[in-house]
Amino acid sequence: MTPDDVLAALMTRDPAEKCVAARALHAADSAPLAQAGGTPEEVIVPGRPDAPALVHPAKLSKRGLGKPEGRAALIHAIAHIEFNAINLGLDAAYRFRGMPEAFYVDWLRVAADESRHFELLNNRLADYGFAYGDFDAHNGLWETAVKTGHDVMIRMALVPRVLEARGLDVTPGMIEKLRQAGDTETVTIFEIILEEEVPHVEIGTRWFRYCAEPRGLDPDTTFTRLLDEYMNGGPPGPYNFPARREAKFSEDELDWLAARDASR
Repeated sequence: MTPDDVLAALMTRDPAEKCVAARALHAADSAPLAQAGGTPEEVIVPGRPDAPALVHPAKLSKRGLGKPEGRAALIHAIAHIEFNAINLGLDAAYRFRGMPEAFYVDWLRVAADESRHFELLNNRLADYGFAYGDFDAHNGLWETAVKTGHDVMIRMALVPRVLEARGLDVTPGMIEKLRQAGDTETVTIFEIILEEEVPHVEIGTRWFRYCAEPRGLDPDTTFTRLLDEYMNGGPPGPYNFPARREAKFSEDELDWLAARDASR
């Protein structure tokens, strides 16, 4: 396996084909990626289908979960996040050269897991009579990937530990609302995703600290500085502190998040 193989999967437009490719890469030997040199291509737009249309988050329509179409819209929104997360895992494995082999194993594992999550959600969407692409979506995840493509430490800090960690915060509430709506099938899928996203965020934590410490940077203060520099302090609470602890956020980081949220 070479970086070009990972790039080919990243640029694959068909979601089903991308899912198959992600799992095949995860099953392959990652050692050549750790030994690869060269300069990665700049990927401004990864492979994605023509639909969904990408709009500003403020333009996404709000639908209540009391109606089937509202639940389908939520499932579609999470499916879109998972599709983007496949690309994020592949991009990390392709873009950042000279990391230990375990780094590439981790991020191809993430891409493979996200492909399975996407398929679970897309199949559930079909139960509602919809398909991926039938609702509008936004491009925030990938936009952040582009902004952080120049530095593996910054990518590890802000994509898994902020954007993906946000799923740890909001998914329990979505599960409760879906349970109240009687959608036990989707609840089961969301519970699987929540459980498996914790180690994905932990992967980000581990590699962020791996990158920060040799630079003489304190990971905790560097994380909060990057939140302010790139994300206006990051998303507001409430935060899922138990899940974030499982994902190896430090107590100092959690205290800072709690204090910052209380002051907003």
